[in-house]
Amino acid sequence: MTSHDVRRNRMLPAAAPGTPRRALKAVAVYVVLLVGAALTLLPFVFSVTTAFTSPTQFAREGAASVPNPVTLVNIGELFAGGHSFGRALGVTVAMTVVLLVGQLCFSIMAAYAFARIEFPGRSILFWAYLSGLMVPPVVLVVPLYLMMVELGLRNTFWGLVLPFLFGSPYAIFLLREYFRTIPRDLVDAARIDGAGHFRIMTGIVVPLSRPIIVTLALITVVTQWNSFLWPLVVTTGETWGVITVATASLQSQYTSNWTLVMAATTIALVPLAVVFLIFQKHIVRSITITGFK
Repeated sequence: MTSHDVRRNRMLPAAAPGTPRRALKAVAVYVVLLVGAALTLLPFVFSVTTAFTSPTQFAREGAASVPNPVTLVNIGELFAGGHSFGRALGVTVAMTVVLLVGQLCFSIMAAYAFARIEFPGRSILFWAYLSGLMVPPVVLVVPLYLMMVELGLRNTFWGLVLPFLFGSPYAIFLLREYFRTIPRDLVDAARIDGAGHFRIMTGIVVPLSRPIIVTLALITVVTQWNSFLWPLVVTTGETWGVITVATASLQSQYTSNWTLVMAATTIALVPLAVVFLIFQKHIVRSITITGFK
């Protein structure tokens, strides 16, 4: 071997130790992720395909069959068959919008008060209110139901939204912790210029807290859209039923007609899928924010 060959061999990069093992680990991780993704997505895929499959084909070939041909008969029957599913969809949209506005407005005001206004017993009151996070929601169903009955709000729209309209401990805690990260110099400068608490909150705190407010809005929309137990308890009949209760009643009433049930499930999934596609960047950011906060 000549000296030139020796110098050339020294210039070649050495193989990284453990490279095959790292590659195997990476492959194993991707396989596990693919299996997890498949297990997560398959129910939704079956729901969508079944919704566009005729009852005859579904009975003959099962849920794994591909719609041939694609039919809208299930969705048409759902809205035109006297199931009041369209009304349930409208009630759900109205309930979600009202609760979204109420949760954001009252939670922002309460969080600002706990974060930026000094008053006696502030910490005690905040932690006493925050202790509500340790109470399981199912425990509050019966007391809230009795309150709605006494107020004459059972089986009404306000009975659906009133218990959750004025914020929640989780929302106030999340906003308070974020409000406290805003530099105090900005607030003091605005106060020197003569701004009051309302102007500081709306002109400085809220614009600087847009990421956490979007996060809270997304959490509220998903939670209220999927709400089932409270609407089931406080409402009877079809007048103020929501989409989750209407879907459950279809499943119990039409046990053998799974194409109709899957059509209702698919329609319930569409708004959340649209929200995810539009705000996917904010959803990822919300996971980061809620994880660190």
